Amino acid sequence: MKREKFVLVSALLVLAMILAACGGKATPTTAPTKAPAQQPTAVPTKVPTKAPTKAPTKAPTKAPAQPSGRAKLDVMAVWGGEELNSFKAVYGAWEKETGNQIEYEGTRDLTAVLKTRVEGNNPPDIAILPNPGLAMEYAKAGKLIPLDSFLDMDQLKKDYAKAWLDVGTYNGKLYAIVFKAANKGTIWYSPKRFGEKGYKVPKTWDQLLALSDKIAKDGGVPWSIAAESGSASGWPLTDWIAQIVLTQSGPEVYDKWVKHEIPWTDPAIKKAFQTFGQIALHKGWVLNGVDGILATNFVDGSYAIMDGSAYMYYLGDFTQGFIQKQYPKAVPGKDYAFFPWPTINPKYAGGITGGCDVVVMFKDSPAARSFIQYLASAKAQAIWAKRGGYTSPNKSVPLSVYPNDIARDSAKMLTTATAFRVGAGDLMGGAVQQAFWKGTLEYVQHPDKLDDILKQIEAKAIEQYGK
Repeated sequence: MKREKFVLVSALLVLAMILAACGGKATPTTAPTKAPAQQPTAVPTKVPTKAPTKAPTKAPTKAPAQPSGRAKLDVMAVWGGEELNSFKAVYGAWEKETGNQIEYEGTRDLTAVLKTRVEGNNPPDIAILPNPGLAMEYAKAGKLIPLDSFLDMDQLKKDYAKAWLDVGTYNGKLYAIVFKAANKGTIWYSPKRFGEKGYKVPKTWDQLLALSDKIAKDGGVPWSIAAESGSASGWPLTDWIAQIVLTQSGPEVYDKWVKHEIPWTDPAIKKAFQTFGQIALHKGWVLNGVDGILATNFVDGSYAIMDGSAYMYYLGDFTQGFIQKQYPKAVPGKDYAFFPWPTINPKYAGGITGGCDVVVMFKDSPAARSFIQYLASAKAQAIWAKRGGYTSPNKSVPLSVYPNDIARDSAKMLTTATAFRVGAGDLMGGAVQQAFWKGTLEYVQHPDKLDDILKQIEAKAIEQYGK
């Protein structure tokens, strides 16, 4: 009798367990069509050896402690080739550390592609833009996430000079971090040749003019100036004008000029052209004169300081790449180097124009925040700096990681800049930028028509800006 009761109870227990199991909600065998609304902030300490066989019916409202998959971030930038290889080294370290994944989209037509995606409500999670002006347009349109809502601003203020945080700020909020910068406050020369002649690096504009005069009297050619760049010919000359406006008339005038709050016929802009003309139009000071300026490609123009045909060449710090490729055995710092743009107005000494790539966030998520925090750090930027072809404005990136003295000197200039402004032409864009290019070419050919040239650019500005 006892045995029969035991068997009956056991059977009932088994039946109850089966019913309980069947009474639960069924789990679908297919994965959800959309990713969870939030991604985990960190990868779990242990990654499951096998993926779960069944997926949840709904995306969790909070990230699970141990997600079954890695967060994926859609990142858009312009980089390809060696630049992309270096960026992969940067984000690869973050992927390894967090377990998350970057899906990179590179396009040289970033402005148009990004515009289409934003208008289609399908922006990337993060974009790295080659023009901070574009970032400010998206910030103004309310398309970007304010970065100061989660970044440690006290740390950022230690890492970046105010000039660099200002680049990414709109209406008092930080929307962009400068990740990579180009220094256009650089004048290239050969220390070896300067040493042979006893020439000293000038510190002021007047000293630069005096040096140019001495070189010419000694039978040399002081300058190589090169404007040719296909359909964009003239842009190297506009870099001269922009650097002069910033360091002669100051950041406030520069900003008003770029925003067209002062006309192109303003005395400060006219004076900048004429100051450029002190060198470009001086007889005997420029290699092959005006014809040389117009016909020489901006890359080829840099070779003049190496082959002995000229002593100085003004262009951004990316010039090192041109020289190193053409003269692979040249020793940086000995055979070629740069000296900082000389002081024109002591009040605005140390101002630098240039270019920069800025990081912005279109979609907020823990993974996106993590990646932004990482890119803003010296840890991330040092990876690319060590590989070369990169300059960071982050003061916490050790100068020792840069591959040579030239790269270190450029980084030091950028981190200590009293003011930084993106090249005026790049900020203006459109018909005004093209008119600016054309205007500089016309000026070196017909300096007596400067007033008319400025009026013509002003007319384009009124058409473009409507004021």
